[in-house]
Amino acid sequence: MAGIPNVTYTPRPLALAGIAVCGVLACALLGGTTNVVNGWVSPEYFVTILRWDPNSDVWRAAIAQGIFEGLMFGIFFSLVFTVATGLITRGSCSFGFAFKHLLGILVGAYLCWTFGGLVAVGLATLSPQFYRQTFIGVPQDFNAMLRYAWVGGSIWGAEFGGVFSIVVGVVVLRANWQRGVEKGKV
Repeated sequence: MAGIPNVTYTPRPLALAGIAVCGVLACALLGGTTNVVNGWVSPEYFVTILRWDPNSDVWRAAIAQGIFEGLMFGIFFSLVFTVATGLITRGSCSFGFAFKHLLGILVGAYLCWTFGGLVAVGLATLSPQFYRQTFIGVPQDFNAMLRYAWVGGSIWGAEFGGVFSIVVGVVVLRANWQRGVEKGKV
């Protein structure tokens, strides 16, 4: 076909393996760091939802829980991203190319974490009665309710936002890969 350069694809299975590992670790980082904030903002959320002992070190346990859940989600998310990257690039992208896109996905997940928390706080502020009736164990104190809403909303934001970020990240990766192929830079 005219205009499309003849590209030789050199398989780079170690680059894909490295991305798979980094994807899992990125999710663990996301879970741990977001729960540094969440465990500090509302330990009551974790005590209520996970039925933890309120006299325990809830903040540290929340961080550990975030890392653990990040690892579990990370296995799935990393598999999806790595397989998509391998298929799009025919297994020949560099580690740096894929890692740059993985970082973009991670930033997107952090933004979705923030957005989810803000939406939940906004909902709880707009209609405290609705919020208390809709969600489990919401505190009666208004400020405690807002902190609780932040944590619940931010967790949902990170989880659903992670899926959204992977989809957007893979679309961007594909576009960048095609652009590189057309310019003969891959």
